[in-house]
Amino acid sequence: MNPRMLKQMQKMMKDMGMDAEDIKAIKVTIELEDKVLIFDKPKVQVMDMLGNKTYTITGKAKKIKKEEKMIKIKDEEVKLEITEDDIEMVMNQCNVSKEEAIQVLKECNGDIAEAILKLSE
Repeated sequence: MNPRMLKQMQKMMKDMGMDAEDIKAIKVTIELEDKVLIFDKPKVQVMDMLGNKTYTITGKAKKIKKEEKMIKIKDEEVKLEITEDDIEMVMNQCNVSKEEAIQVLKECNGDIAEAILKLSE
């Protein structure tokens, strides 16, 4: 498709309340009943039509039986990352020390809202 036609098509879509953009995805995982589909380095596009979003995934999927996927997930080590911004937000919202904010964030697995609720009680 030539660039001029592409511009015209994008303008028509915009006029009809449709907007499309590419998402820089690293990996997409789709979990089915009996297997898991994993797309490494996919091309993902999201189209917004009057508030309803449609995602299009393009790429080659690896198919893995569900049991194998669950085993792989259990073997991976998950690192909890709490940022300074997270700590400051909890400190400011609950008027607590940095150490107390860090401790509650760890207990809440980094969930800021849960940490603030816990400290507010």
